[in-house]
Amino acid sequence: MTRYADRTTVPADSSRLEIERALTRYGASSFAYGTDSERAMMQFRLKDRLVRMVLNFPAANDKRFQLTPTGRIRRHAGKWGEEREKEIRRLWRALVLVVKAKLEACESGISTIEREFLPDIVLPDGRTVGERLTPQIAEAYATGVDAPLLLESPDARKTRKVLDA
Repeated sequence: MTRYADRTTVPADSSRLEIERALTRYGASSFAYGTDSERAMMQFRLKDRLVRMVLNFPAANDKRFQLTPTGRIRRHAGKWGEEREKEIRRLWRALVLVVKAKLEACESGISTIEREFLPDIVLPDGRTVGERLTPQIAEAYATGVDAPLLLESPDARKTRKVLDA
């Protein structure tokens, strides 16, 4: 099965700009961007929420760039970079699709900003909800014990334990 936008030639910058235009149409403001060799980050304000989305890039030495699609022939090292750039363009196109779908779902009343962007909402400490909750969710599954609630104080946890007993 082919992946979405597998043959795109749209530059990453054009996709980022398309996302910004879509976000602006739906009321977002205060845009910030950053990139390095491993990821791209975009941050914006949407309905009084600060949202940060990170697009992780595949490693430059990822085996899928080293071999042809059949997996039998090793590519020339110079071709690896081209293949990685193609994948980065594809990832940006997929992000365009995701962001537009989330925004339209909110605008149409199918969903809410909080529900669609919850893991990407930035908390007062600078971490996203996803960064804050992911370890707690993993702990809850590993131990079978409910992790503390997101912003629950230590005193509230003690009270909850007493009430649960």
